[in-house]
Amino acid sequence: MNSKQSRWFILIVLSLIWGSSFILMKLALIDLSPVQVGALRIIFSALALFLIALKKIKQISRKEWVYIVLTALLGTFFPVFLFAYAVENIDSSIVSILNSLTPLNTLLVGAVFFGFSFLRKQFLGVIIGLLGALFLILKGAELNPDQNYLYALTIVVASLGYAFNVNIIKKHLSELSALTIVTGNFVVIFIPAIVVLWFTDFFKASYIMQAKSSLGYLILLSVFGTAMAKTLFNRLIHISSPIFSSSVTYLIPIVAIFWGVLDGERLFPGQIIAGLIILFGVYLTNKGK
Repeated sequence: MNSKQSRWFILIVLSLIWGSSFILMKLALIDLSPVQVGALRIIFSALALFLIALKKIKQISRKEWVYIVLTALLGTFFPVFLFAYAVENIDSSIVSILNSLTPLNTLLVGAVFFGFSFLRKQFLGVIIGLLGALFLILKGAELNPDQNYLYALTIVVASLGYAFNVNIIKKHLSELSALTIVTGNFVVIFIPAIVVLWFTDFFKASYIMQAKSSLGYLILLSVFGTAMAKTLFNRLIHISSPIFSSSVTYLIPIVAIFWGVLDGERLFPGQIIAGLIILFGVYLTNKGK
C-alpha cells in the first residue's frame, strides 16, 4: 500500500472509530460522571499503551519532551474531559458535528502561531464553517430548550486544543514515530488522571459494581477510540498534511449521527443545514493546498 492509499485507509478507519466514540461516551456516562469518564479513559488507554510500547519513550529527547507535554495536555488531557461534559449535556450527534471545527482551527492556529500559509479560499472556508457552527449552536438551543447548549463551547475549546496538537506534531515531532508520541503523551498524563479520579467517588466498591456496564463501554472507548486511534492519527499526520489529517472530521459526523439516530436522538432540518454549512467550510479549507 503506497503513501496515498495508506492515508485514505487510515482516514476511513479513524472516522469509523471516532464516529462510534460519541455513543460509547454517552453509554459510559449513564453510571459515571464526566470527570470519571475523562480520567478513566486516560488511565485505560495508558495501560493498554504501556503494555506494548513503554520502551518507546527512550527515543524521546529532552528537547522533544517539551512538545510531548504540550501535545499531551492540549490534544488529549483537557479534551477528554471537555467532550465528556458536552456529551452529557447535548446530543452526541451535535457534538460530533461541532467537532468538525477542528480543520478550521488547525488552519487558523497553523497560520497565526506556526507560520503556515493559506489561500484566500481557505480563509473563506474558515469563516463559513464558524458561521455554520454559530447557527448550529443557536438553532440547537432553540429546538432543545431542555439541553444546555453553553456546553457546545467546550467542543470549540477542545477543537482548538486539537489544532495546536496537530501543528506541534507536524512541526516539532515529525522525527518520532506515531506510537512513540502517543505513548509519551500518556506517560505525561497518566498520574494526573489517577489524581483526578481519586477525588471522585469511584473507588467505593459498591460504586464500581454499579458501573460495570459503563466501564465496559469505557474500556472499548479507551483502547480503540483513544489508544489505537491516537496512534493512527499521529501516523496520518506524518504521511499527510495537518489539514488532511484533521479532515477526518468530514466523516466522523456521518458515523456518529447513525449511532445517535439508533439511540433515539433527533436531528431537525435546521441542524442538518448548519452541519452541512460547517462541512462546506471544511471542504473549502481542505481544498486549497
